[in-house]
Amino acid sequence: MTLPLFFFYVFSIIAIASAFMVISARNPVHAVLFLILVFVNAAGLFMLAGAEFLALILIVVYVGAVAVLFLFVVMMLDVDFAQLRQGLLQYAPIGVVVGLVLLLELLLVAGSFVVSPDVASTAVLPIDGTIDNTRALGQVLYTRYVFLFQGAAAVLLVAMIGAIVLTLRHKPNVKRQDPNVQVGRKVSETLQVVKVKSGQGL
Repeated sequence: MTLPLFFFYVFSIIAIASAFMVISARNPVHAVLFLILVFVNAAGLFMLAGAEFLALILIVVYVGAVAVLFLFVVMMLDVDFAQLRQGLLQYAPIGVVVGLVLLLELLLVAGSFVVSPDVASTAVLPIDGTIDNTRALGQVLYTRYVFLFQGAAAVLLVAMIGAIVLTLRHKPNVKRQDPNVQVGRKVSETLQVVKVKSGQGL
């Protein structure tokens, strides 16, 4: 057994076990932590496959942002999970049927999937073996698809601003800072010089 094959089995076994713990853990915080472990092992599999850009994106975006956000949301929200599990048995038969249908579809796709030997020759862009994947992806994104890339960034920016505006609520009893008032304050309004004699206090 070669060293890459050994690490492939290690990452795969840990990822599958962690994925099972995500859906079986009773504590939602533990489930999110196991999800982070799944992402880390999936990044290791991407590194073994030579897709280092996808591995770094998986660590930076999913582990560093999405999973941590899930963890903070789960820890901050006071969710009554016992009440959510009350109707679990009621919808269990429907869930089993849907799961079996999805499993059957996956088996049909996996059984009929065949890689054509002339796939590489039908590529739209020529594959340059002298540069790594990250540099090749950057050259394609920022040259050929730069307008589409910027358009996707603008859509994400608008979505982020819209989410902030929709969730912003001004409560009357909450004190808020006004930057214009803070910047416009004079020194006489904020600072008072007091002369204290020696041996005396204020």
